[in-house]
Amino acid sequence: MTAPTPAPVPPKALTIAGSDSGGGAGIQADLKTFGALGAFGSSVITAITAQNTVAVTAVQEISTDVIAAQIDAVMEDIGADAVKTGMLSSPEIVRAVSEGIERHAIRNLVVDPVMIAKSGDRLLKEEAVRAVREYLLPLARIVTPNIPEAEVLAEMKIDSEADMIEAARQIHKSGPAIVIVKGGHLADMPIDIAWDGEKASYFQTDRVNTTATHGTGCTFSAAIAAHLAHGYEVNDAIERSKQYLYGALMTAYQVGSGHSPVHHFHQLWSDR
Repeated sequence: MTAPTPAPVPPKALTIAGSDSGGGAGIQADLKTFGALGAFGSSVITAITAQNTVAVTAVQEISTDVIAAQIDAVMEDIGADAVKTGMLSSPEIVRAVSEGIERHAIRNLVVDPVMIAKSGDRLLKEEAVRAVREYLLPLARIVTPNIPEAEVLAEMKIDSEADMIEAARQIHKSGPAIVIVKGGHLADMPIDIAWDGEKASYFQTDRVNTTATHGTGCTFSAAIAAHLAHGYEVNDAIERSKQYLYGALMTAYQVGSGHSPVHHFHQLWSDR
């Protein structure tokens, strides 16, 4: 009998986020992205959502004790080279996750401050925003708000690239090493601006004319985490993630009658 040849151990990435029953965002999008980019994915579920491409119809938060236990279970055995957070819907959950990150000295942390679903349903309670600023952002290596999220975190209106930079500066004061304000909600070409406390870096692709945009924020932040787990420097990780998401948008297929998910496996299914 021939013994199997073990494969090399891939880099490990952990997602701490909500579950999307439609499979396009949240934990499901993150794990698909990790796998597509060659990282072993593990997960901590913070909430269960009933949703599809049209709406979020129910949300059940997971108890903070169970969230903490999930973090400990993964980190004490498997570990993680990079971690990303997504939907953390209450101040209590934000604090439990922040404490877990500190307890395990997690450094490669990507925070996607998920606030509103693509369908328009709010996923973050208003009182949780302060907790994100106070407890989570100081632990982040990278935070990735879109324009509406950056407006909430920076407490200002954003109508231009100059506003994006100023918002990034304001958010940076909360403690993250790098703030990426994503410009997809503005009318021009989608430029993402990263602020590291001293200078701005710009990342741009062409705008893709598609309604298959469900899970774009989750996918982008998960891709950054996967690339950080592989050891890429920050700007390289951002650029590679931007290109990966662009390909996922360009090749997306229609699922459901609303905002369809992006195509996470476009690089692997191209010959089918």
